[in-house]
Amino acid sequence: MAIARHLQRDADNGDYWPGFVDALATLLLVIVFLLAVFVTGQYALSTALTGRDEQLADLNARLAELADQLNLAEAENARLTVRVSTLTAENESLTEQLEATTARITALGEQLDEAEELSDEAQLTIAMLSEQMEILRMELARLNAALEASEAREAELETQVINLGTRLNAALASEVARLSQYRSEFFGRLVEILGNRSGVRVVGDRFVFETDVLFDSASAELSVEGQEGLRPIAAAIIQLTREIPDDIEWVIRVDGHTDVRPLGPTAQFSSNWELSTARSLSVINWLVGEGVPANRLMAAGLGEHYPISRGRTEADHARNRRIELKLEAR
Repeated sequence: MAIARHLQRDADNGDYWPGFVDALATLLLVIVFLLAVFVTGQYALSTALTGRDEQLADLNARLAELADQLNLAEAENARLTVRVSTLTAENESLTEQLEATTARITALGEQLDEAEELSDEAQLTIAMLSEQMEILRMELARLNAALEASEAREAELETQVINLGTRLNAALASEVARLSQYRSEFFGRLVEILGNRSGVRVVGDRFVFETDVLFDSASAELSVEGQEGLRPIAAAIIQLTREIPDDIEWVIRVDGHTDVRPLGPTAQFSSNWELSTARSLSVINWLVGEGVPANRLMAAGLGEHYPISRGRTEADHARNRRIELKLEAR
């Protein structure tokens, strides 16, 4: 308003130039202010992304460390279990020897009680047996101590294994939660891309394409219409590979399904297993040709064994003839 009044006043005086200069100066100040706001925002965004990458790297390092500790604890636990079994067997053997020696001493004592005089040989035998019994008792006490120590160590290692397993499960759950977030975003994007397109629907956490949209009857060659229908899917998967961090292992699983009716004698494939597998591979090969990384795809042919419609009408058969896409952890 001030600029307008100034321009109007200058216009009334017949001098337009000072008003234009003031307007241009004000516009320049606004542009400089907007550039400053943009640069500040870019710096804040860069700082936030750097912090997120450092957190992801730290989480992966801790996950690897927990896995190593768990492997070491399990190996030590297995070694101690073998040691405890050996000591237990030795303990039982020495106990049997001690019992046998005690029985022999008791028998000799009874014989000596009945005899009026002890021979030198009998006395020597008793002394030797007594010495052996004392040695056996000392060895038995040593084995019992070792067994108790091993059992205590085994209990400690079991506690460590449980704790490490709990921490590892928590770390794995965190990885699954991260992948679930990207899965939700990916399928939300596909829903927007595909809209209400005929022959495509969402079933649970999978995208389902009726094969009549992609293939001719009993054929595994992807039709031109099928290629056009899959083209936005390929673009979405390629975008997904750029967004999911490299430390998350994931694949797009492509499942091929057929209806329950057997193939005719002149069909190219001998069974529905072969047909469903060939169709899954055909979709994967086409996606790879569009630029989708091959290590992010997995093919499976399931034949007629997992129908989603139990009826026997032509509509039921058409629903069961399908290609399913699912994002899952590898």
